Amino acid sequence: MSGSWSEGGGRLGTTARAGMERWRDRLALVTGASGGIGAAVARALVQQGLKVVGCARTVGNIEELAAECKSAGYPGTLIPHRCDLSSEEDILSMFSAVRSQHSGVDICINNAGLARPDTLLSGSTSGWKDMFNVNVLALSICTREAYQSMKERKVDDGHIININSMSGHQVSPHSVIHFYSATKYAVTALTEGLRQELREAQTHIRATCISPEVVETQFAFKLHDKDPEKAAVTYERIKCLKPEDVAEAVIYVLSTPPHVQIGDIQMRPTEQVI
Repeated sequence: MSGSWSEGGGRLGTTARAGMERWRDRLALVTGASGGIGAAVARALVQQGLKVVGCARTVGNIEELAAECKSAGYPGTLIPHRCDLSSEEDILSMFSAVRSQHSGVDICINNAGLARPDTLLSGSTSGWKDMFNVNVLALSICTREAYQSMKERKVDDGHIININSMSGHQVSPHSVIHFYSATKYAVTALTEGLRQELREAQTHIRATCISPEVVETQFAFKLHDKDPEKAAVTYERIKCLKPEDVAEAVIYVLSTPPHVQIGDIQMRPTEQVI
């Protein structure tokens, strides 16, 4: 894979990836772009010359990333957009703004996800609803609106990528994430259902799922916000995946020829046993 490594361990592309030329100057939407995987994906796409709308509830970090990308001389542009993905009104407003200011969406990266430490036996209904609203409903609304944006502009080669999880393929023995796992199983089903609907619509728009296991982000610290030591152990016991590793998978998926359909990429740290 082309590119070099920054001092901070992030992968920085120095040349356009083969197969990515056709995406240059086109627009990608990345949800949950304020940190972790979303920020890494946004950066990677800007490096490849795309216009990227990065959204999150707070956009300070995205604004900083946009400035970094501009300072680095990357050929693309990162456009921060404030959006509460738990609100359909906010999502629809965002797509309306993208339509009026940038024509529309060619690539939709549904990255935003939420985990709460709410078990099935004693979890709060509000925690379950929060996870379902972001992990399932927001993803589905963004998918619908992205497709409609492509359809109305007769874009036949768009791509919708759902950042899923290995928790969407296997039930972890850690009961604290069982409801979260259920939402990710839904993402697995929704991605395949989307692929089938896109074929029925006789379009060449592609749908892909990327399912990483443990990625070194703030995920564990948010999940175990009352026990930071437990969260830290999550990332110390093995060499975990990095957000940039998932971003590389996104670039690979986008760079494949239009006739190639990547259904799901499952990613684990090499040292992980289960």
